Amino acid sequence: MQPVIRRAEPSDLEAVNKLLQQVLSVHHDGRPDLFRETGKKYTDEELLAIFAGPDTPVFVYEQDGAVLGYAFCVLQHSGSGSLRPLTTLYIDDLCVDEKARGRHIGRALFEHVKAFAKEKGCYNITLHVWECNPGAKAFYESLGLAPQYTSMEMIVGD
Repeated sequence: MQPVIRRAEPSDLEAVNKLLQQVLSVHHDGRPDLFRETGKKYTDEELLAIFAGPDTPVFVYEQDGAVLGYAFCVLQHSGSGSLRPLTTLYIDDLCVDEKARGRHIGRALFEHVKAFAKEKGCYNITLHVWECNPGAKAFYESLGLAPQYTSMEMIVGD
């Protein structure tokens, strides 16, 4: 069966939760000082509200009835003070199931998001990538993304 990229639906809740756990594991492995080993980024109720939100589209990549990846997006509107008015599509999270990586699913999701952003009149697409995830950084660079600014930290606690 041909793969499809579509908006997430309530029936995708379990699959999306499993993928969110995979993302948490990657982040925990890289920054256990910040990320717990287990837990949920969103409650099921929060996820359903995100799925339904007009400015928070979540796209899933489905093949043969299985969700193999997702892209959580947020339409952001800015333009006050010294900033020009513009709309940005922020990718909050992009994940491909660890068993399906290397099959260009992430690239297909990104291209879908890019087309959506153009359709919505967005000026740009932004995202954050953790330094502890060089594979994700290299992936985004291969898609043509470049650093917009650098966020730096100094840990001052124990």
